[in-house]
Amino acid sequence: MTQTSRADRRNVAIVAHVDHGKTTLVDAMLHQSGVFGEHSKVDERAMDSGDLEREKGITILAKNTAVHYRGPAAQDLEGVGEDGVVINIIDTPGHADFGGEVERGLSMVDGVVLLVDASEGPLPQTRFVLRKALEAKMPVILVINKVDRPDARCAAVIDEVYELFMDLGAEEEQIDFPIVYASGKAGRASLEAPGDGVLPENEDLEPLFRTILETVPAPVYDDEAPLQAHVTNLDSSNFLGRLALLRIKNGTLRKGQTVAWMKRDGSVSNVRLSELLVTEGLERQPAESAGPGDIVAVAGIAEVMIGETLADPENPVALPLIHVDEPAISMTIGTNTSPLAGKVKGSKVTARLVKDRLDSELIGNVSLRILPTDRPDAWEVQGRGELALAILVEQMRREGYELTVGKPQVVTKEIDGKVHEPVEALTIDAPEEFLGAITQVMANRKGRMEEMSNHGTGWVRMEFRVPSRGLIGFRTEFLTETRGTGIAHHIFDGYEPWFGEIRTRIAGSLVADRAGNATSYAMFNLQERGTLFIHPTTEVYEGMIVGENSRADDMDVNITKEKKLTNVRSAGAEVLERLAPPRAMSLEQSLEFCREDECVEVTPEAVRIRKVVLDQVARGREARRAKNA
Repeated sequence: MTQTSRADRRNVAIVAHVDHGKTTLVDAMLHQSGVFGEHSKVDERAMDSGDLEREKGITILAKNTAVHYRGPAAQDLEGVGEDGVVINIIDTPGHADFGGEVERGLSMVDGVVLLVDASEGPLPQTRFVLRKALEAKMPVILVINKVDRPDARCAAVIDEVYELFMDLGAEEEQIDFPIVYASGKAGRASLEAPGDGVLPENEDLEPLFRTILETVPAPVYDDEAPLQAHVTNLDSSNFLGRLALLRIKNGTLRKGQTVAWMKRDGSVSNVRLSELLVTEGLERQPAESAGPGDIVAVAGIAEVMIGETLADPENPVALPLIHVDEPAISMTIGTNTSPLAGKVKGSKVTARLVKDRLDSELIGNVSLRILPTDRPDAWEVQGRGELALAILVEQMRREGYELTVGKPQVVTKEIDGKVHEPVEALTIDAPEEFLGAITQVMANRKGRMEEMSNHGTGWVRMEFRVPSRGLIGFRTEFLTETRGTGIAHHIFDGYEPWFGEIRTRIAGSLVADRAGNATSYAMFNLQERGTLFIHPTTEVYEGMIVGENSRADDMDVNITKEKKLTNVRSAGAEVLERLAPPRAMSLEQSLEFCREDECVEVTPEAVRIRKVVLDQVARGREARRAKNA
């Protein structure tokens, strides 16, 4: 075996906790490498191309881009021509619920840029992505980002990162990592710690580019090995159909070439590549060939899946399949069974359409599982967390599907004859004055405090271990208790024995007892009973939840009651009915609000909360049966 390296290639993933500035830093790297013309208009966070990514301000899917670096550091390398070094950059999600995307992104690269906020320091997702990089024996470059923040504490954050490396059992050479200080928004970096939060005026991102070339190894391949290319992602094109994104390990791929397609089930078939595309900046350009270390897209394989291998037809050798951590949260997704189903023009309501859409999601989402239920029109969908599943439902809603979505549940497993449930590592940053309220909330949800620290800024950081089901509905209550000032992040952290019953919602529901349109007269009389979710004239049906009761039990109400008209003028005839504004519930908030006997109806135009059993009499009968049992 003859090992050869490509000096003109580097493959690197940028990983970090959510909101630590990955996508903004990639923007600056693209601009300074000359990807965009002088007069090109480029949006901020160019890599976050999805509508939901822009709305929520987070990265959901791992994406790749490529920059041609021609700076001084490239000219110092042997075997690098005028085109400089092609740096393939994988921008990964920072939210724990999309950890499958991070693991898939790491399978494409040879090194990692770990971004840490200069004020917040390492957080739960930082631990997750770093653990995966260390397990893969990848070199790590630490970038302390946002050093121009007024509350930056670079030295303390670096100490915290060293502690994190030690906790994760990093080897001696892995702990000896280079450190770069940066401001992604300003597009500047330095190898020297900034004085008073100010980087040297003449600096750009050249120190970061140089550190990447010196730290991340060039792709290594075997001259004599046959073709091997790993399918690491999928995309689609209106003109070319499904595209398979590949990392070429050995050999050369050419447009029009016939290759062996090695499937997940072990079978092999020969296919012809109709198109070969390489990434230039944010665009894919046609190419005639690509070699080891390149990340390319190919067309012509309609049913290719993530983790499969394209190999030499004469000597096919498969690469290992991509494995990700198991899902922790599940929810039931089925067709819309409410009386208002199908009233939205053009909506997709049949079980076949819903099942086909869920099956298509499995193709590109490696961390999702879909299991059958005892109903033919509903399926159990398992994922990493609430947000990941809510994103799937929201995408389907925007595509015109009507769904019934059940309350999120945890995925348990049996270990040594005992039921174990998933546990999360939760980090909370909040003002000191809310310490007592947060502790009480976490105690109710079976949370166990592991550590608490105070940096002397008036804020405290608390770290808890809490069962995953204790965090269902947590965010809304947490923001209420901290007056919207608290920050909470969590990540899956193993399994522990079942914690017992957790009662997360004290208040009951106001449930409509008949169909019709809500009237302001009825709502005026009901608003003293609790908080309403709907506006006057909203169409309701029996079993639909129209508000939150101020008491613990559910209450069936007539929200369609109209004022009786008489020919007698009363003293209060001219009194206006003043209604409090209803509480607008997003999809995530609706899922958090649900109890075991409730679900969410999702349509392209509305999100409604309802009882699983709509009939009032049948609900009462089931409640009595459960009580007697």
